[in-house]
Amino acid sequence: MEAVILILGLLFVAFMALGVYVSVKVIGAAKRGVDRTITQARRTVEETTLRAKSYGQVGVAGELAQLRLSLRTSMRATQEALQAGVAEDASLSESLGLFQRLSVHGQELDDELKRLEREPDRTTVASLLPGLKQRTQRITHSAESLRWAARDRARQFADDDLAALNTQIDVEAGALRHWTVEEPSAGAGAGAGAGAGGRGGDRARGAEAGEEGPEALTARDPRAQTGYPWQKAVRPETTN
Repeated sequence: MEAVILILGLLFVAFMALGVYVSVKVIGAAKRGVDRTITQARRTVEETTLRAKSYGQVGVAGELAQLRLSLRTSMRATQEALQAGVAEDASLSESLGLFQRLSVHGQELDDELKRLEREPDRTTVASLLPGLKQRTQRITHSAESLRWAARDRARQFADDDLAALNTQIDVEAGALRHWTVEEPSAGAGAGAGAGAGGRGGDRARGAEAGEEGPEALTARDPRAQTGYPWQKAVRPETTN
């Protein structure tokens, strides 16, 4: 009896621990999903605001918004391309590591541009714009180089695979035409015709002499043959 109570107690504790573990996992997954949704919504709102500023404002504020929008757009496109490609091509992991290092510089520049948007001294900000533009161009150029290199690599792999597939299909198509034979030469055809004519004459003379030849072989009706399961046999003709 004590052993049964002990086993039941252990099972209860195990089920409780399992329930707590599952609950923690579910809550954690839900929290991560909510965080991703909030981050995506915040990013969408911020980029919409930047786009509106870049088109609706002139001067220093508009240029800062254009720099931030260009930087964020280029970095996000490169990140998505590399993350999608590394799942199929493990060699892109090194490129993804380089991009993560580049993302640190991009984040620092974005934070600096964001602070300068709230800077009241527009004269000082205007004097800093040439250097900010240069930094933005260097970062976006590096990001675009990684992105297009990854895309060119994926396209080259696809072209190579297609070329190999076309070669295999050509070989298979040639193998499927195995019934193709060379035409017999003219001399061989004439000899065969002469031999057939001689044998025909011998059979004719044997028939005139009343000799009985071997029993003729009756060819099978090709209409009644069923070579494949999807073919239907032709019904024989009947007479009334």
